[in-house]
Order: sequence, then C-alpha cells, then structure tokens
Amino acid sequence: MNRPRVSVIVPAYNTEKYIETAIDDLRNQTYPILEIIVVDDGSTDHTLDICEAKAKVDRH
Repeated sequence: MNRPRVSVIVPAYNTEKYIETAIDDLRNQTYPILEIIVVDDGSTDHTLDICEAKAKVDRH
C-alpha cells in the first residue's frame, strides 16, 4: 500500500515548556510517513533551540 505523506504544522511561540513533548508525541504516533513542520514566530524563550536540537536528531 502506498501511503501519502502527512504534514503536521505546529505553531510555536514561547512554548519551551511544551514543545519537546508535543514533538515527541507526534514522532511516537503510528503513521509511518510523517513530516512535522514547526513554525516559530520569533519566540523569546528557548523554543527555537529545542526545535533545532530535535531537528538535528531526526534529519533524513
């Protein structure tokens, strides 16, 4: 079966308390072809740093 890629867009603004869990929860779901797009609109906390660290671990 050829499944389509599913893209999930996650808005993130000053979400350092929650973004890591949100990304991990998306990655741990069962759909095999998933693209996670996090849109950080100028956070002033460590949201961007957390997202960049997650992206480095999961690059394809």
